[in-house]
Amino acid sequence: MMSKDVCETTCIDEEKVIRVQNNLSEQNPLEVAKIFKALSDDTRIKIAYALSLEEKLCVCDVANIVGSTTATASHHLRLLKNLGLANYRKEGKLVYYSLDDEHVKQLILLAFAHHKEVPEVG
Repeated sequence: MMSKDVCETTCIDEEKVIRVQNNLSEQNPLEVAKIFKALSDDTRIKIAYALSLEEKLCVCDVANIVGSTTATASHHLRLLKNLGLANYRKEGKLVYYSLDDEHVKQLILLAFAHHKEVPEVG
């Protein structure tokens, strides 16, 4: 039985294919995939969401928000920082994290908004 979500015949619009392939070759999909991979973790998406709601949070606050140890929160925050999604600033004995820029914040907020609008599959 053939699935209804697959073309029943081959029809290629070469103009579109070439245009998109050229555009894609100018991008860096591997680096973009790293962003989504980082955000695919439960704890990291919670942390990113928390940082999208607050301008900055210290590691201790993040740990309490997501229900983890400070070591675990610090590990996830460091990963987000290393991937360019978060920044940190040390103030005395405290370390504060924030999202890297407005693009990251919008990505997180859009993902959560999308989830609210899409009916659950199951």
